[in-house]
Amino acid sequence: MGRKVHPVGFRLKINRPWEARWFAGDEGKYRQMLHEDFAIRRYLYKELKQAAISRIDIDRYPTQLVVTIHTAKPGIVIGRKGDAVKKVRIGLEDLTQKKVKVEVEEITKPDLDAKLVAENIAGQIERRISHSRAIKRAIAQAFRAGALGVKVIASGRLAGAEMGRREGAMEGRVPRNTLRSAMDYGTAEALTTFGRIGVKVWIYTGEKVQEEEKPEPTDVYVSQ
Repeated sequence: MGRKVHPVGFRLKINRPWEARWFAGDEGKYRQMLHEDFAIRRYLYKELKQAAISRIDIDRYPTQLVVTIHTAKPGIVIGRKGDAVKKVRIGLEDLTQKKVKVEVEEITKPDLDAKLVAENIAGQIERRISHSRAIKRAIAQAFRAGALGVKVIASGRLAGAEMGRREGAMEGRVPRNTLRSAMDYGTAEALTTFGRIGVKVWIYTGEKVQEEEKPEPTDVYVSQ
């Protein structure tokens, strides 16, 4: 087997930001804060199952914790008159024993978000829709939204087969080894009567590199 690397971690600081931004001074504090991040994400994914959450960003400040929820259905997260988001904020404060600020950001193009596409395919497989049909439909929707390349792999006891296998489809360009490529990656699991079926999705939307600011030269002598 070849060595594999996570597509998001591979591109950190090149064209992808960290999902958790904070600094811990000593080792014991780092461990505690890391496990706290895991607990926050588990709590939110459990409480907001139907909210189509793509990712959760966590920023830590000296006086408070800022949690940003990226979702395709902000109305479900916020709730009527903000009741749902208030309940989530109180739950996070009880969990962390800190002051928490919850922000909600809407994903305008869910068909280009790999995590949401993978969950959509997994949901269709759970409803006994053919995996090949679900994959082809997801790829077509992603290209209509502006994707340049899509790759999907489903593995497990597909269609109730006795032996597990892997099947997938790919269209367009998917340069997974190119650092400047804006590659989104997401996974999901379908819980069926035959067992778990895993879904992996790669979506390529073009090239993106963070530009470095170059200082303008001053008092430069040019010989004639």
